[in-house]
Amino acid sequence: MTPPRHLAKCLVRCLALLVPALTLALATPFPHPAGADTGAASPSDFADFDERVLFKPSQEPDGGYACYRIPAVVTTNRGTLLAFAEGRKRNCGDATDIDVVVKRSTDGGRTWEPPRVVNTGRGDTHGNPAPVVDRRTGRIVLATTYNKGRADAGNCDVPCNRTPHLQYSDDDGVSWSRPRELTASIRPASWNSWYATGSGHGIQLAHGRHRGRLVIGVNAESHNGTRTSANHAALALSDDGGAHWRLGATDTFRVAADSTYRQKPSELTLAERDDGTVYVNGREQGGTDLGNRDEAVSGNGGAGFTAPFRSLPGLYSPMVQGAVLPLRSGRWLFSAPADPDRRRTMTIRSSYDEGRTWEGAERGRQVTADWSGYSDMTLVGTGTVGLLYEAGKADARQEIRFARFTEEWLGPRRGPDPTTPDRSADGRDAPILGGARQVEGRFGQALAFDGKEAAVRLPYRPSLPLRTRDFTAVLWFRHRAAKGEQPLLWMGGVGGSPQVALYGEPETGRIAGRLTAVAGAGPARTATVRAAGAYDDGQWHQLALRRTGGRLTLAVDGVAVTVADVPGTVSRTSTFGVHLGQKPDGRAYLTGDLDEVRVYGRGLTDAELARLRETNAAPERRDAVLWLPLDRTG
Repeated sequence: MTPPRHLAKCLVRCLALLVPALTLALATPFPHPAGADTGAASPSDFADFDERVLFKPSQEPDGGYACYRIPAVVTTNRGTLLAFAEGRKRNCGDATDIDVVVKRSTDGGRTWEPPRVVNTGRGDTHGNPAPVVDRRTGRIVLATTYNKGRADAGNCDVPCNRTPHLQYSDDDGVSWSRPRELTASIRPASWNSWYATGSGHGIQLAHGRHRGRLVIGVNAESHNGTRTSANHAALALSDDGGAHWRLGATDTFRVAADSTYRQKPSELTLAERDDGTVYVNGREQGGTDLGNRDEAVSGNGGAGFTAPFRSLPGLYSPMVQGAVLPLRSGRWLFSAPADPDRRRTMTIRSSYDEGRTWEGAERGRQVTADWSGYSDMTLVGTGTVGLLYEAGKADARQEIRFARFTEEWLGPRRGPDPTTPDRSADGRDAPILGGARQVEGRFGQALAFDGKEAAVRLPYRPSLPLRTRDFTAVLWFRHRAAKGEQPLLWMGGVGGSPQVALYGEPETGRIAGRLTAVAGAGPARTATVRAAGAYDDGQWHQLALRRTGGRLTLAVDGVAVTVADVPGTVSRTSTFGVHLGQKPDGRAYLTGDLDEVRVYGRGLTDAELARLRETNAAPERRDAVLWLPLDRTG
């Protein structure tokens, strides 16, 4: 039972003087070794951007933590920054002995107090911090999730019994109430396989008839005794400052008998539009829909979703938690790694229509090229943003950094890029990035790529994914590159994700085509076909990759090599993009030229490919998934 507020404050003052270690009802500073790096910086160090390491095991050697993960950050009514994290004692596993810890800053993130324990695991996992500030009272409410801990670095066994808890602070994050369990309020009995609050901050609604309501995101899974049977994404609501909670909007996705499912929105981040609509953006974890991000909205204060979650194939991110933050200017920010394959390259992307559309990764502002993972953001005074994120030189779990930046550092909204037409039936003009320029082509004009930043990227549309069907990708290329991967055409994801790719390997003297596909719940499989010869003679060459009849054929100037295809879809689960002259992760660019890039939704015959090669005579336009002559820019 929580003591009266005036008594709790008295206990804090008295015990802080007498007892070196406090109970769960109080926040406990770690012993801070003499000479340790506190991450402090003087006010004069800050211009438009600065950052420091905030949580790292080597900075608190007496704290007893092997790893810090899962950042969350809020700004209190007094302007104090509260940076939360999981302190993982034995290892970096998700189900080890975990405490929730917090650091406070009362000067806008310039200096930070030593970390304090907010919630002690005592051998179990206490994590997934989801803080939210009640602006009416100043109370900071913190939701967390518990499960039984384990000594090794393994995950919680499935089904995993996880329970939500809540505690609060009325003294600006110095001391905290005893946690109380919320299972009866916001975890239905059937959500028995997995459950998680947050992670990242919740919101308090500021508009409309639900003004003052606290909202946090949760996600869960159900188990039918044999297997996981459903995924759930939901909002938890409180209309009395966190005293009582209930479930509001809920979206459920069933898991099929073969263990596939359409979506699994999780680790939800929330924001409120000016009209009171609640915007929800979440991590997508392995669903058959394209994309690693999902979104939904609620028009009734979080009580229900307007429509089911939809995936966002063009919002590039690996499978990772991210954060959304509205600025007072009306600009919204999204923080997450921008590499579509791996957790690296933390980037801030902007929306100028309250999350209805998001700018591409190439327009975002890169925070670091290092490995990076989970993140959260908060406003720090007027015009400054605080970003708390996982990062490291070798691994995204090495440390948690705090960065401050201004809207000026992000840069102004950019105007439109030049484009080149897509002449397929439902094509839209494709943006030209990085200054690709026109040159004389094999048929009319072509585009030259500089090997540094020039690329063409098609805007996503539902007709672009090839899925399981036969196809033919055909283009003209020329280059003189002597080294490095030379990306010509990339459709889909990157790494081990479903994809179709055409690229040069000049160092090994080959041109290659690759197809990665996935069938059912099994792992992705890859077929690669290579043609001998680098074709780096500066002359135009026709290249075609054809999938048909269970075979994958690569032909250069009509000379073909064939291998066995792998079954399944080349467009599922991962982010999806169509790139010319660029690998989707931005780690390889073409030094050379491209002309007449086409993809057809069927296997072209040898005769059709020959006519294209000799006269550029096109098959039926309706068969073209994309058709980029690259002969005009504008």
